[in-house]
Amino acid sequence: MSERTLAIIKPDAVKKNTIGDIIARYDKAGLRPVAIRMMKLSKSTAEGFYAVHKARPFFDSLSTFMSSGPVVVLVLQGDNAIKKNRELMGATDPAKAEAGTIRKAHGANIEFNAVHGSDSSETAKFEIGYFFPEMDLVG
Repeated sequence: MSERTLAIIKPDAVKKNTIGDIIARYDKAGLRPVAIRMMKLSKSTAEGFYAVHKARPFFDSLSTFMSSGPVVVLVLQGDNAIKKNRELMGATDPAKAEAGTIRKAHGANIEFNAVHGSDSSETAKFEIGYFFPEMDLVG
């Protein structure tokens, strides 16, 4: 079943110039970008995006990190895109991620873990709309 998911290449991975490798991994996994943009999030934009975590102790540091430098935001489309992207990303903590995953290859620790991906179809719908409102997506 073809579906869409949101992916973010986080500031740590952008700074390390791993954008090309990460997009190539999406492509190899059959996840086609149908929207892509590079941007610098304001702190308030990051806080709005991660509002679901507002009560969590890591909320402020996550919002600060996500607004610390440019990110690449993508809408990926493919069969079982959400599940496939979650597997491709690997565990949140790169030390626990399997070999061959994006986070194992490019993440430094649980906070600087290279990428974000939607965790459900409901989340994907919100996240795609957050960054790509009123845009016609290719595909």
